[in-house]
Amino acid sequence: MNLIIKFQLIFGIIFLNTIYLSTAQSNSDIRNSPYFGLQGGIQFQNINGTDANDNDLNNDLRIGFNAGVIIAFPVVPEFYIQSGLLYSLKGATGEETLGGVVMKQNIKINYIELPIHLLYKPMLGNGHLILGIGPYIALGISGNVKYEGGGASLTQTIKFKNSVGLTDPGNYSYFRPLDAGADLLVGYEFNNYISFQINAQLGLLKINPKYEFASDSKTSAKNTGFGLTIGYHF
Repeated sequence: MNLIIKFQLIFGIIFLNTIYLSTAQSNSDIRNSPYFGLQGGIQFQNINGTDANDNDLNNDLRIGFNAGVIIAFPVVPEFYIQSGLLYSLKGATGEETLGGVVMKQNIKINYIELPIHLLYKPMLGNGHLILGIGPYIALGISGNVKYEGGGASLTQTIKFKNSVGLTDPGNYSYFRPLDAGADLLVGYEFNNYISFQINAQLGLLKINPKYEFASDSKTSAKNTGFGLTIGYHF
């Protein structure tokens, strides 16, 4: 979380400088009708939690992205409900020991994501400050886990299942299909409807499946991330 806070502070400073250095334009009014938009950006993703022995997962950030369409509905002046549909790449990097060999691990999970955010957009300068919070729900659609080390490499396709049994093939990596959690965002929208925002995301559901042939474990893996998004509203 310290890295997320540092990231937000750095981009917060950049945002404020951008706002004050931008060319002055005529004031824009708060929209009083629904509007559509496109957005996309870079994400720094991780998978945090605990392993079967209740030790913290020791994963590292991987670079991902999201992109898609959004729609916003005015509720009362300066407040909006925003939703949309995004393609989102999540995952993590790290190390895992296979057959006594330490191998680098690269997890890539592709999701279709539905956010539902409450936005507060007061006037600030010639545009609008953006403050938002709300849940998201995502469905895993594809992915893979790549291992490299000891002069060898192995790539396993991800298969989405809530529970894994003895009859399930061992040449797949398994994850639960459903992810859900909470989003927090802050940004700025210029009066030409181009916007920038920084965001943090905290997964609240376990994405690791239950293994029917194993005793109850304390494994709990959840998606987390933060990033920078650029958008344009029509």
